[in-house]
Amino acid sequence: MAVPARDASEGGSAVRIASPAGKWILLTTVLGSSMALLDSTVVNVALPAIGRDLDASLAALQWTVNGYMLSLAGLILLGGSLGDRFGRRRIFVLGVVWFAAASLLCGLAPDVDVLIAARVLQGVGGALLTPGSLAIIQASFHPDDRSRAIGLWSGFGGVGAAVGPFLGGWLVDGPGWRWVFLLNIPVALVCAPVALRHVPESTGDVPGPGGAGSGGGRTHRGFDVLGAVLGALSLALVTYALIEARSGSVLVPVAAVAGVAAGVAFVYVERRRPDPMMPLDIFASRQFTAVNLVTLCVYAAFGGFFFLTALQLQVVAGYSALQAGTALLPTTALMLLFSARSGELSRRIGPRIPLTVGPLLCAAGMLLMLRVGQDASYVTDVLPALLVMGLGMVTLVAPLTATVLASVDVGRAGLASGINNAAARAAGLLAVAALPLLTGMGPEAYRSAEAFDAAFRRAMPLCAGVLVVGAVLAFTTVRRPPPGCLRPECRRHGSLTAPPLEPERSRGILGTGGPEGTPGSSGPPGPRPSSAGPAS
Repeated sequence: MAVPARDASEGGSAVRIASPAGKWILLTTVLGSSMALLDSTVVNVALPAIGRDLDASLAALQWTVNGYMLSLAGLILLGGSLGDRFGRRRIFVLGVVWFAAASLLCGLAPDVDVLIAARVLQGVGGALLTPGSLAIIQASFHPDDRSRAIGLWSGFGGVGAAVGPFLGGWLVDGPGWRWVFLLNIPVALVCAPVALRHVPESTGDVPGPGGAGSGGGRTHRGFDVLGAVLGALSLALVTYALIEARSGSVLVPVAAVAGVAAGVAFVYVERRRPDPMMPLDIFASRQFTAVNLVTLCVYAAFGGFFFLTALQLQVVAGYSALQAGTALLPTTALMLLFSARSGELSRRIGPRIPLTVGPLLCAAGMLLMLRVGQDASYVTDVLPALLVMGLGMVTLVAPLTATVLASVDVGRAGLASGINNAAARAAGLLAVAALPLLTGMGPEAYRSAEAFDAAFRRAMPLCAGVLVVGAVLAFTTVRRPPPGCLRPECRRHGSLTAPPLEPERSRGILGTGGPEGTPGSSGPPGPRPSSAGPAS
């Protein structure tokens, strides 16, 4: 029998982590979020095999990555609103089932067009399940256990992210690339029934920052369907124009102009709506605006780097898919092991130095990748570049997220996190679309080691340059936020594609002065954002 529904406004979340119910809740949230997290890391390793099997062009491989990122980035804020309104468990389960069905379609795709369409549908499923994963933990667990639950969720998620490329490579070299997608089905067959049976329902009926009875509350975030459609349409049209620019089609300039027009319409709609998906007044915070600009630079470079590096290692260096996936392990492993320490350092010295030094270290790592060519040695060529890259990511990711959450009022922490997460995904999406165009990659470039290597050597300095711009922005604009903004989900996560995502929650429900080790307890007393949502 399903667990009865419970509004977050009751403040009655009392499941203990040591109880059977607590273990089931933790299991299902880890499984659900891992589906989306793994899919964003394993597919890059499978791209050469997909291209060979389906006779796909480079543009088709770009769409295989970007189709998923497009729908996920465009709809993730709307997915959070649906969970607030209709119940987080309900939308989470719907997302799991949708994601699994789309994964089945990906695994059975007879051609690349069907695969791309299925990837878009996968992104829709990811937008439904991702915002609710850790929000379920926040709504279900006793306040004294939330921090430990977040730590376990983050740890298991980080391990999943670390083994993702390795697992993807093993599947590609073993049963085949289709199992990269089919693997999601048995996971969903466990996750959905467990969620329906053991996870309590919760909604977004939360009081305002003053707590229950303060009169400062709000009920639900509205459904800005028009804003979501315009935002996704703008991204889709601009992405199409970038990917297809070399084709010479008359549709390319039409798509570019229409994409810009849709972006302008999106801003207009968000300015006029009473309850917009992305309230523009949040950008009145100069710190918030500055950190999101840094986010755009950082995650654009990351998106381009991981897309091209997985191909470079296989097409040029001659690695198998398994070897390429294993080669990428150090970056995520370093994040998993040392992000907490980096977060504590940032709390002591402020975010300005980490957000300046981190991108510069990542830029150095990308430039070191220029040593990776044909017959490259892993120990002397590949590993040093990835270690430097990983150290840069460790330095900047936790401070970046924490600074975003500290740059706005506590009641808007979830909104700020969602915008930052969507910005990161959009940046990666556009980078994957633009880099082949900027570096002169032809439609068959990935089939030629010489041609791809030449383009890769032009791409890495471009990515490094974007990171340097991000470092300069951070140094000139970022200032120390109020203390106490660092929480477990900021400090411990292994996602390479986007910052952790936090649902919109109330300080009155989650508390800000709980016992040591609970969300909201780190740092000096005082107002701070609430704890939160999944790293994805």
